[in-house]
Amino acid sequence: MFFRRWEAFRMKAQISLTVSESKRLIAKAVVSLPEVREAFARGRTLLKGGTTVSAICEEMVGTPLRISGRITPRGTVGVKNASREHPHSLLIEKGAAKNIDDTIVEVSQKLGRGDVVIISGNALDVNGNVAMMAGSPGGGNPGMAIPAMLAAGARIIIPIGLEKLIPGTIADAVKVAGRDQDLSYGMAVGLIPFVGRVVTERDAAEILTDVTCTVIGRGGIDRAEGSTVLVAEGEENEVRKLLKLVEEIKGAGTSGEAGSMEECDGKGIQCSLHQACIYKGGKK
Repeated sequence: MFFRRWEAFRMKAQISLTVSESKRLIAKAVVSLPEVREAFARGRTLLKGGTTVSAICEEMVGTPLRISGRITPRGTVGVKNASREHPHSLLIEKGAAKNIDDTIVEVSQKLGRGDVVIISGNALDVNGNVAMMAGSPGGGNPGMAIPAMLAAGARIIIPIGLEKLIPGTIADAVKVAGRDQDLSYGMAVGLIPFVGRVVTERDAAEILTDVTCTVIGRGGIDRAEGSTVLVAEGEENEVRKLLKLVEEIKGAGTSGEAGSMEECDGKGIQCSLHQACIYKGGKK
């Protein structure tokens, strides 16, 4: 009798999240982590730009980040307007935000225990390994800062959606990637691997609520490409708590500073840094 009554309070719910919705759920989970809250209040938090980290920045300080590289139907492309008026990388120290685009390497070297780095990637394997694409030499300032981040002893949080999951391993992908391709749809990229605490949309649901989540499907059509379908199980009040959070983010768009959302046309000032791009010089 006891077990039948206990089971009656259990609930299962199937939830579908688009890529943008997953990023918003991940953002809510990351800002709720005790180490992130502690660093925000008393230490330093470094955010390296990307659409997922931009969503986190919106949660933390109310503003999006400038987006640099991205994957679009044309390929791995950069930003058309390379204006540095808005930050791509941001340091939050005791609640105050500062643009560190030009000083991210030096800032990373000064991080320490109790500080947090929030940086995403472009590839995730089933072992939880992550890598970031690098289309500029050394991955630009952020890429060159990664060794300093890893060596500093700060806690590294990697918010990354399951749409980035690759079928092989990061080690194998790193071996074949590179900026020296013969041609590329967009800039040819290498991969920079790094480690930290991975937070996917599945992890996010389990961080925010006391549920167990299982991914049962991926993909979609009609602007739902890359979506994640998962089943959440737990006490009814916890499942309903998750459902309420999902309703709040339904229909969410991509996070990023508006002026940086237009992609490169092959004639930008940063094109000289990129290799093998079939669009260079405005070619179609």
